[in-house]
Amino acid sequence: MDATVKVLCYKSKTLANGEHPLMVCICKDRKRKYQSLGISIHPTHWDFKKNEPNELCPNRDEIRLLIQQKLYDLQKTILSKRIEGKDFTASSLFKPKGGSLSLHNNVGECFNYYVRILKEQDRLRYAGMYEVSLNSFIKYAGSLDIPFSDVDVVWLKKYEAWMLKQGLAINTIGTRIRHLRAVFNMAIEHHVIDEECYPFHAYKVSKLSQYPPKRAMSKADIQRVIDYKGKTDIESLAIALFTFSYFTAGINFIDIAMLKHDNIIDGNLCYQRAKTKKQIVIPLQEESKRIISNYSADSANRSGYLFPILSEFHKSEAQVANRLHKVLAKVNKALKLIGQELGLPIKLTTYVARHSFATVLKRAGVSTSIISESLGHSSEKITQIYLDSFENSQIDEAFSHLK
Repeated sequence: MDATVKVLCYKSKTLANGEHPLMVCICKDRKRKYQSLGISIHPTHWDFKKNEPNELCPNRDEIRLLIQQKLYDLQKTILSKRIEGKDFTASSLFKPKGGSLSLHNNVGECFNYYVRILKEQDRLRYAGMYEVSLNSFIKYAGSLDIPFSDVDVVWLKKYEAWMLKQGLAINTIGTRIRHLRAVFNMAIEHHVIDEECYPFHAYKVSKLSQYPPKRAMSKADIQRVIDYKGKTDIESLAIALFTFSYFTAGINFIDIAMLKHDNIIDGNLCYQRAKTKKQIVIPLQEESKRIISNYSADSANRSGYLFPILSEFHKSEAQVANRLHKVLAKVNKALKLIGQELGLPIKLTTYVARHSFATVLKRAGVSTSIISESLGHSSEKITQIYLDSFENSQIDEAFSHLK
């Protein structure tokens, strides 16, 4: 059966502005396949008998040219396959050149595909972050069932302004727009859209970055936290995890939760960072050994985990992710209250231990490269963000030499 190709005003779908998307329809072997043309039109501007924009359409010539070009390209592809004697389906004609991704020029569809890929790779935490960004864009635009060409510099600036009115931090806005940029990059890589659609050459996401507030404490304040006696099991666990992180090169909560007895080799803690996949080897200090010993009595009931965070009941990636999220929230809540009780100058979290480790070493004269290696960072540039600024007393001392 010959393949037929035409463009339709797709009345089955109505956008928020009352327009219908223009869809390319290929019919072959009694099967139909639709693909968005990337534009929409109001029904009063469409001639449904001729399947083309009518005289009332304000941009009639441009739309007709786009339709003609698309139909020409598809007919040319069909002719080439017939000459070569190759069979094809309606779906195969829509597959992008050189790629396996079969998507429409549709931001929402590509965004959902990106999230699905992250989940398939068991990167559930990142998938959740992308879903938050996706919902934010949908809340702003009403729908992401739009072509990539609609998301231009003006669109991005309006979204940025809208987010600022919501009271969101600059870094949060930057993160969400970076997620959108990643979806653009994927769409270009798989030939879903052309490079010309890319708005991030002119719109610089780098401006949406601010250094986070310093999260490092002095050694005196760190010792006060270490010496604190927890009144409840969760407070005791929170102090233990904070102390363990500080004395083991700032290991983060997720990596701590995954530790088992197999990670202790010849007095060293050996593990692979979940985030960067770098292999880390840290000599265990006496304080760290004491904490492990305190929690080792019932570790057999936790399938060998060093700390009472995960157990044999947490098998799937989803179960592990949910458990980590709940325990981290409880631990940070406990640390926050402890910090308030101690009158600490900053909000106390598990990450303060990581920043404090880096800053204490810096003030002791340890090179940034060694600190970076201990933290498991991919570059020293990332480490610089962790390092606290010089204390006022150090600056005062430096300026005194000017006189």
